[in-house]
Amino acid sequence: MAFSETAWQVFNLSIIQYHISDSVDTPENNPHKEGSLERLLYAKNWIDTVQWHLEDIIRDEHIDPVEALALKRRIDKSNQNRTDLVEIIDAWFLEKYKTVIPVEDAILNTETPAWALDRLSILALKIYHMDLETRRESASQDHKDKCREKLFVLIEQQIDLMSAIDQLLADIENGFVKTKVYKQMKMYNDESLNPILYRKDTSK
Repeated sequence: MAFSETAWQVFNLSIIQYHISDSVDTPENNPHKEGSLERLLYAKNWIDTVQWHLEDIIRDEHIDPVEALALKRRIDKSNQNRTDLVEIIDAWFLEKYKTVIPVEDAILNTETPAWALDRLSILALKIYHMDLETRRESASQDHKDKCREKLFVLIEQQIDLMSAIDQLLADIENGFVKTKVYKQMKMYNDESLNPILYRKDTSK
Protein backbone atom coordinates (compact mmCIF):
# COMPACT_ATOMS: atom_id res chain seq x y z
CA MET A 1 0.00 0.00 0.00
CA ALA A 2 1.29 3.45 -0.90
CA PHE A 3 2.08 5.70 2.06
CA SER A 4 -0.58 8.24 1.06
CA GLU A 5 -3.21 5.49 1.25
CA THR A 6 -2.14 4.72 4.81
CA ALA A 7 -2.35 8.40 5.74
CA TRP A 8 -5.77 8.69 4.10
CA GLN A 9 -7.07 5.73 6.11
CA VAL A 10 -5.71 7.17 9.36
CA PHE A 11 -7.26 10.57 8.68
CA ASN A 12 -10.65 9.09 7.89
CA LEU A 13 -10.60 6.86 10.96
CA SER A 14 -10.08 9.98 13.07
CA ILE A 15 -12.93 11.78 11.32
CA ILE A 16 -15.32 8.87 11.72
CA GLN A 17 -14.46 8.37 15.39
CA TYR A 18 -14.91 12.09 16.08
CA HIS A 19 -18.38 12.06 14.56
CA ILE A 20 -19.55 9.24 16.82
CA SER A 21 -20.12 11.90 19.50
CA ASP A 22 -19.75 14.93 17.19
CA SER A 23 -18.60 17.13 20.07
CA VAL A 24 -15.60 19.47 20.18
CA ASP A 25 -15.04 18.41 23.78
CA THR A 26 -14.66 14.71 22.99
CA PRO A 27 -11.24 13.51 24.20
CA GLU A 28 -8.93 12.05 21.58
CA ASN A 29 -8.72 8.25 21.76
CA ASN A 30 -5.74 7.53 19.52
CA PRO A 31 -5.64 3.82 18.63
CA HIS A 32 -2.10 3.79 17.21
CA LYS A 33 1.03 2.79 19.10
CA GLU A 34 3.32 5.33 20.74
CA GLY A 35 6.12 6.57 18.53
CA SER A 36 4.45 5.53 15.28
CA LEU A 37 3.86 7.89 12.39
CA GLU A 38 0.25 6.74 12.31
CA ARG A 39 -0.22 8.01 15.86
CA LEU A 40 1.11 11.42 14.84
CA LEU A 41 -1.13 11.52 11.76
CA TYR A 42 -4.20 10.56 13.78
CA ALA A 43 -3.42 13.27 16.37
CA LYS A 44 -2.91 15.78 13.57
CA ASN A 45 -6.27 15.06 11.98
CA TRP A 46 -8.02 15.05 15.36
CA ILE A 47 -6.81 18.61 15.90
CA ASP A 48 -8.02 19.54 12.40
CA THR A 49 -11.41 17.91 12.93
CA VAL A 50 -12.07 19.60 16.26
CA GLN A 51 -10.95 22.93 14.84
CA TRP A 52 -13.19 22.47 11.79
CA HIS A 53 -16.18 22.33 14.11
CA LEU A 54 -14.95 25.15 16.32
CA GLU A 55 -14.78 27.30 13.19
CA ASP A 56 -18.41 26.35 12.43
CA ILE A 57 -19.57 27.23 15.95
CA ILE A 58 -17.87 30.63 16.08
CA ARG A 59 -19.65 31.68 12.87
CA ASP A 60 -23.05 31.50 14.55
CA GLU A 61 -24.28 35.10 14.25
CA HIS A 62 -26.21 34.72 17.51
CA ILE A 63 -23.25 33.48 19.55
CA ASP A 64 -22.63 35.16 22.88
CA PRO A 65 -19.61 37.53 22.54
CA VAL A 66 -17.96 36.14 25.65
CA GLU A 67 -18.30 32.62 24.31
CA ALA A 68 -16.99 33.76 20.92
CA LEU A 69 -13.87 35.24 22.50
CA ALA A 70 -13.23 32.02 24.42
CA LEU A 71 -13.64 30.07 21.20
CA LYS A 72 -11.24 32.40 19.39
CA ARG A 73 -8.63 31.77 22.07
CA ARG A 74 -9.24 28.04 21.74
CA ILE A 75 -8.85 28.22 17.95
CA ASP A 76 -5.59 30.16 18.34
CA LYS A 77 -4.25 27.44 20.66
CA SER A 78 -5.43 24.76 18.25
CA ASN A 79 -3.59 26.46 15.38
CA GLN A 80 -0.40 26.52 17.42
CA ASN A 81 -0.80 22.83 18.33
CA ARG A 82 -1.42 22.03 14.67
CA THR A 83 1.75 23.83 13.60
CA ASP A 84 3.81 22.21 16.33
CA LEU A 85 2.61 18.76 15.30
CA VAL A 86 3.38 19.39 11.63
CA GLU A 87 6.96 20.21 12.65
CA ILE A 88 7.12 17.00 14.72
CA ILE A 89 5.93 14.99 11.71
CA ASP A 90 8.56 16.65 9.50
CA ALA A 91 11.18 15.78 12.14
CA TRP A 92 9.99 12.16 11.94
CA PHE A 93 10.66 12.14 8.20
CA LEU A 94 14.01 13.85 8.70
CA GLU A 95 15.02 11.07 11.07
CA LYS A 96 13.73 8.38 8.69
CA TYR A 97 15.78 9.68 5.78
CA LYS A 98 18.84 10.87 7.72
CA THR A 99 21.13 8.32 6.07
CA VAL A 100 20.11 9.33 2.55
CA ILE A 101 22.88 11.24 0.79
CA PRO A 102 21.34 13.81 -1.58
CA VAL A 103 22.60 13.82 -5.15
CA GLU A 104 24.77 16.75 -6.18
CA ASP A 105 21.92 18.68 -7.79
CA ALA A 106 19.26 17.76 -5.20
CA ILE A 107 16.56 20.38 -4.83
CA LEU A 108 14.38 21.71 -2.02
CA ASN A 109 10.68 21.17 -2.51
CA THR A 110 8.40 24.16 -1.98
CA GLU A 111 6.45 22.08 0.54
CA THR A 112 7.67 19.61 3.16
CA PRO A 113 6.08 16.15 3.52
CA ALA A 114 4.26 17.14 6.71
CA TRP A 115 2.75 20.30 5.23
CA ALA A 116 1.56 18.27 2.23
CA LEU A 117 -0.01 15.85 4.71
CA ASP A 118 -1.60 18.81 6.48
CA ARG A 119 -3.35 19.66 3.20
CA LEU A 120 -4.43 16.03 2.78
CA SER A 121 -5.87 15.99 6.30
CA ILE A 122 -7.96 19.09 5.58
CA LEU A 123 -8.99 17.63 2.22
CA ALA A 124 -10.28 14.51 4.00
CA LEU A 125 -12.50 16.76 6.13
CA LYS A 126 -13.75 18.67 3.08
CA ILE A 127 -14.65 15.45 1.29
CA TYR A 128 -16.38 14.00 4.36
CA HIS A 129 -18.54 17.07 4.90
CA MET A 130 -19.22 17.74 1.21
CA ASP A 131 -20.40 14.16 0.85
CA LEU A 132 -22.79 14.73 3.77
CA GLU A 133 -24.20 17.75 1.94
CA THR A 134 -24.96 15.66 -1.14
CA ARG A 135 -27.22 13.52 1.06
CA ARG A 136 -28.68 16.08 3.49
CA GLU A 137 -32.44 15.52 3.62
CA SER A 138 -33.27 19.14 4.43
CA ALA A 139 -31.33 20.46 1.42
CA SER A 140 -32.82 21.19 -2.00
CA GLN A 141 -31.98 19.02 -4.96
CA ASP A 142 -30.17 21.95 -6.55
CA HIS A 143 -27.97 22.25 -3.46
CA LYS A 144 -27.23 18.52 -3.53
CA ASP A 145 -26.35 18.61 -7.21
CA LYS A 146 -23.96 21.54 -6.75
CA CYS A 147 -22.31 19.83 -3.79
CA ARG A 148 -21.94 16.64 -5.82
CA GLU A 149 -20.08 18.61 -8.50
CA LYS A 150 -17.81 20.10 -5.83
CA LEU A 151 -17.26 16.64 -4.38
CA PHE A 152 -15.99 15.35 -7.72
CA VAL A 153 -13.47 18.23 -7.83
CA LEU A 154 -12.33 17.49 -4.27
CA ILE A 155 -11.85 13.81 -5.08
CA GLU A 156 -9.75 14.73 -8.10
CA GLN A 157 -7.65 16.97 -5.84
CA GLN A 158 -7.30 14.07 -3.40
CA ILE A 159 -5.99 11.74 -6.11
CA ASP A 160 -3.52 14.35 -7.35
CA LEU A 161 -2.28 15.29 -3.88
CA MET A 162 -1.82 11.68 -2.80
CA SER A 163 0.18 10.99 -5.94
CA ALA A 164 2.31 14.10 -5.32
CA ILE A 165 3.00 13.07 -1.71
CA ASP A 166 4.13 9.59 -2.73
CA GLN A 167 6.33 11.08 -5.45
CA LEU A 168 7.86 13.56 -3.01
CA LEU A 169 8.73 10.81 -0.54
CA ALA A 170 10.22 8.69 -3.33
CA ASP A 171 12.33 11.65 -4.46
CA ILE A 172 13.56 12.22 -0.89
CA GLU A 173 14.38 8.52 -0.48
CA ASN A 174 16.34 8.56 -3.75
CA GLY A 175 18.20 11.74 -2.83
CA PHE A 176 16.62 13.94 -5.48
CA VAL A 177 14.99 16.21 -2.87
CA LYS A 178 16.61 17.44 0.35
CA THR A 179 14.64 17.57 3.60
CA LYS A 180 14.54 20.21 6.29
CA VAL A 181 12.27 21.07 9.21
CA TYR A 182 10.96 24.60 8.77
CA LYS A 183 9.86 26.41 11.92
CA GLN A 184 6.76 28.50 11.33
CA MET A 185 7.66 31.11 13.98
CA LYS A 186 4.05 32.16 14.59
CA MET A 187 4.31 35.62 16.13
CA TYR A 188 0.77 36.35 17.26
CA ASN A 189 0.92 33.80 20.10
CA ASP A 190 4.28 35.02 21.40
CA GLU A 191 4.10 37.70 24.11
CA SER A 192 7.57 38.92 23.13
CA LEU A 193 6.71 39.30 19.42
CA ASN A 194 3.08 40.44 19.29
CA PRO A 195 3.07 44.28 19.73
CA ILE A 196 -0.38 44.23 21.34
CA LEU A 197 0.88 41.86 24.02
CA TYR A 198 4.28 43.34 24.74
CA ARG A 199 2.99 46.93 24.77
CA LYS A 200 0.47 45.85 27.38
CA ASP A 201 3.32 44.70 29.63
CA THR A 202 5.19 48.03 29.35
CA SER A 203 2.10 50.11 30.03
CA LYS A 204 1.70 48.79 33.57
